[in-house]
Amino acid sequence: MDKLIITAALTGAEVTRQQQPALPLSPQEIALAAQECVEAGASIVHLHARNPDGTPTQDREVYRKIISAIRSRCDVIIQVSTGGAVGMTPSERLAPVTLAPEMATLSMGTVNFGDDVFMNHPADMQAFLRAMHEHGVKPELEVFDTGMLTAAHRWLKNGLLQAPVHFDFVLGIPGAMAGTPEALMYLRSQLPAGSSWTVAGIGAAQLPLGAMAIVLGGHVRVGFEDNVYYRRGELASSNAQLVARMARIGQELGRAPATPDEARAMLGLRKA
Repeated sequence: MDKLIITAALTGAEVTRQQQPALPLSPQEIALAAQECVEAGASIVHLHARNPDGTPTQDREVYRKIISAIRSRCDVIIQVSTGGAVGMTPSERLAPVTLAPEMATLSMGTVNFGDDVFMNHPADMQAFLRAMHEHGVKPELEVFDTGMLTAAHRWLKNGLLQAPVHFDFVLGIPGAMAGTPEALMYLRSQLPAGSSWTVAGIGAAQLPLGAMAIVLGGHVRVGFEDNVYYRRGELASSNAQLVARMARIGQELGRAPATPDEARAMLGLRKA
């Protein structure tokens, strides 16, 4: 099987320092966390930005500082979030794509998100995709539920998307598809031909679904955005600790972690 692509989701929009004291917030802290994750085996870093007070922001200039700080420390595929935080406008969420990172996430539908609703109007989703094409950014299609994968099939049929497509199955969000082996197996069975995929298990689902993905030929996302614990009752010491565990499992199962350049070749990326 191919080498294993490990994505490190370093910060997210919702996790706080009260929940995870090691959460990186400033551009320099995020850059150091990215470097540590690359050294542990990650080839992609998934970025959310924060204001100095810790609140989420999609401000283009804050992302510019983060990306510059990361690139001064390590060579890694930078993937910005266009999810932002619940309640942000589409124009706010799209801002970091104009910096032309190598990748950006594209949520494929509206979903209940805990006590909130994460809105993704079809017209906005298509506008995000056009902007990514304009700036040479590869989309990673975020799938929280089965209908979102169906939408991707429709986009492929209509020519909005071009194969091959890369997906991220985000499983275990309250209100969306469960973080179970059955859910992952169903989504995998419905993939468009030639697609690649990653799984982001939320909370306790991160480790078992990540291990499944390695066995099944998929890829893995870990990090504080999705899970702040190393094991039940024990906070992870860093994002890199979570990356290193997946890298070890991959090695044992014959799938060594891909370097950033190997991951670029696998995903068809142009180097920024």
